[in-house]
This record gives sequence, structure tokens and C-alpha cells, in this order.
Amino acid sequence: MKNFIFTFCALFISTATFSQAGHIMQGVGSVNMSMGGAATAQPLDISGALHWNPATISAFDEDIIKLDIGLFFSSPELSSTVPEFDGQGQPTGNFYSGTTEDDRGVSPMPALAAVWSKPDSKHTFGASAFGISGFGVTFPESMTNPINMPQANGGFGRIESDYMLFQIGLAWAYEITDQFSFGLQPTFNYAALELMPNPTANPNQAGYPSTNKASAFGFGGQIGLFYSSKVGFKAGVSYKTTQYFGDFELDNTYLDGSQSSNNFNMDYPAILSFGVGYSLGTIDFALDYRMVDYENTDGFSSVGWTETASVAGFGWENITIISTGIQYKGINKFPIRVGYTYSSNPINSDVAFFNIPATAIIKNAFQVGLSYQVSDRFQLDILYHYGSSGDATSGPVLNPMFIQNSPPYGAIPSSEVSYEMTTSMLGFGASLKL
Repeated sequence: MKNFIFTFCALFISTATFSQAGHIMQGVGSVNMSMGGAATAQPLDISGALHWNPATISAFDEDIIKLDIGLFFSSPELSSTVPEFDGQGQPTGNFYSGTTEDDRGVSPMPALAAVWSKPDSKHTFGASAFGISGFGVTFPESMTNPINMPQANGGFGRIESDYMLFQIGLAWAYEITDQFSFGLQPTFNYAALELMPNPTANPNQAGYPSTNKASAFGFGGQIGLFYSSKVGFKAGVSYKTTQYFGDFELDNTYLDGSQSSNNFNMDYPAILSFGVGYSLGTIDFALDYRMVDYENTDGFSSVGWTETASVAGFGWENITIISTGIQYKGINKFPIRVGYTYSSNPINSDVAFFNIPATAIIKNAFQVGLSYQVSDRFQLDILYHYGSSGDATSGPVLNPMFIQNSPPYGAIPSSEVSYEMTTSMLGFGASLKL
């Protein structure tokens, strides 16, 4: 019984991949990230414009290409407390507690964007290739944390997961008037997923399996409107549809060497963004408000156990994101930016176990960046980001065998799992006007 409970605990830590993929990165590229991700109505660079509002690329009247690379590092800590049970399934009064730190290291986040336009044309075209999500966890084996104890001791040992989402967009913007633009952008996606273990598969007597790396393709779109007055005020709105993916076809290998396969569908949520901006002299200000629709997204909308003890979904609620930033251009050739991002938490405590750990709980993010204008046509950018989850997300350990006494998910009495983390990123970018 004790081994079965520990196996369940370890299993759902591997959902970190899903939780981190669900998190909406607050920006794309060094310039946009340093503005807190705000760009729906303040297009300071083409990467932020293409990602958040395709209508804003009408603000650029030259051919521009931009390349960014971000070096992303997260420091999650996983803690657990579980009761010990005797041979009859009764608690003994003893508990196992411990904490494990992730040792995954650095993950690269690339971004490539281009815009084509002419000063006398009402049409602007753009293309982008962004890594909009790409994280994972590596929790090493531990003798002090029950979840990560070796299998011989009732735990699950090392837990590892990988997920990446790569998106290509083709944008078109049209200037309806000198101040008002419309934009449209179809998007095409590729995702890859690997889990150890796989909670979406049915367990056998040996527990839950690990998977090979599976891939899936997806598609979606984005539309936007952008208004830029002649006195510095700007406003914008954009809607990015759900990115609809095909199923991940997961080939599983169980602890006893047996094999199976299962399919799992996980889409990327729709995002509605509103933004305002203001530019006056040496100051550019931006403020965005976003609503992220997890509650109608496959892979996140369902919650709980299936009849065969696999996971039906992760039960996320919709979230709001507030992004703001300011740029100061008073220093010759060295514009400086600071930004802040706030995100609400999509995970309630009663389903925290299904979602530990999850980068979606990054509550506060702070950014600072600057650029060096090498010439009228070439610019270099640098960024530093720091994020914190604030309070830890926590909840009881869940087990379907306890559902009868503790509905609806089977919370184990006196148990707890909790997770908190910080993130940091160093970004570099370069843009060239052709």
C-alpha cells in the first residue's frame, strides 16, 4: 500500500511538462520581454508586434529582420509529506517529508522575425518563428523526499520530462486610415513531449509507464486592430485563437518491461489582449491586459481520474495577465527599458496534486533591458528577467483508492504536496533594417 501511494505521488510530478507548457510567456524577444511583454498597442520591435498584435506591424515602413535568443533557467523546489500505512492500509501515525530541487539547467528560447513594407504602401507583411513554450523538469533521486525515493524504498526515483512548442506565423496588416490598422495572422505549430512517468496512460501492476518522445502538429490564427493617434496615444486589441493540436501518440514502457500506447490531446489556450500605449519625447509607455482561456482548452478543461486511474485532465481555471513597461530614450543610442508582469494562478488547491510543479504559478516577473544603436540600421539588445511564484501552490496528495471516503479526487488525510519556484533569463537580440 505504501509503495502504491508513493508511486502515485511521483507520477504526477511529471505533469510539470504540461503545467509549464500551459504557462503563457510574458513576451517574445529581448525588447518585448523587457517591456513586461506589453505590445498590443505599443510596437517597439517587430517580434513583440508579430506575437501580440499583427495589426501593429503597420507601424514599420521598412524591411526588418530580428533574431533573439533567451537562456532560460528555473529553480523549482518540490516538497511532499505522506503518511505511512501498514499492511492493512491503515495509517501508522508516521510521516515522510522532504524537498527536492530541480537540476535541469538552462533551456534556450529562440525567436526569429521579419517584416516587409514600403513607406507608400498600405500593406505590411511579416513572418515569425518563435519558441513560445519549451520547458521540463529533472528531479533527481533522493533519500530524503518520499516522492523521489528509489523504487526499492517505495518512491519513484528520478522524474524527468520535456516539452517544447514552436510556432510559425505569417502576418498581414492593412492601414485602413493613417491612424487605424487591421491585422491577420495564421499560425502553425509543432510540439514534442516526453514523460517519465506518463500519467495519461493506464497503469498496470508495476505502476505507470515512461514514454518515448512524441510529436504533434497544430494550427490556429490571430486577428488584431491598432489605433495610433497623432498626439502619442495608442490603443489595440487582438485575439489569438486556440491552437488546435492533433493527438500525441505516446509509446509507453512499464517498469516490468511491458509496453503499450495511448493518445493524449493538449491544445494551447486562446488569448484575448487589450492594450494602450503612449509615446511622448523620450518616453514610451505600454500597458496590456490579457485573458487566457484554459477552461475551454483540451488537456486543461477536464479534471480528475478516469475509470482506469489515468488522468483525465488538469482542471485549470482561466487566468488574467497584466503587462506593463516603460522605455526611456534620453541617452544617446542607449534606450533603457523596465517592465513588470503579473499573472494569476490557474490552479486551485484541491487539484494542485495534478499540476505540481507548474510554471503557470509565476505571479510576479520583473524585467530590465537596454539596446545599443550601432547605426541607423543595426541594433543590439540585452535583457534580464527574474520571476517568482510568490506563495507556494499546495494541496493534498490524491489517490483514486481514497475517493469513496474523500470525494471527488481521493485526498489522502494529512498529506501535502507543495511547489514554488523562481525563474531567470538572460536574453540577447539583434535587428537589422535591410
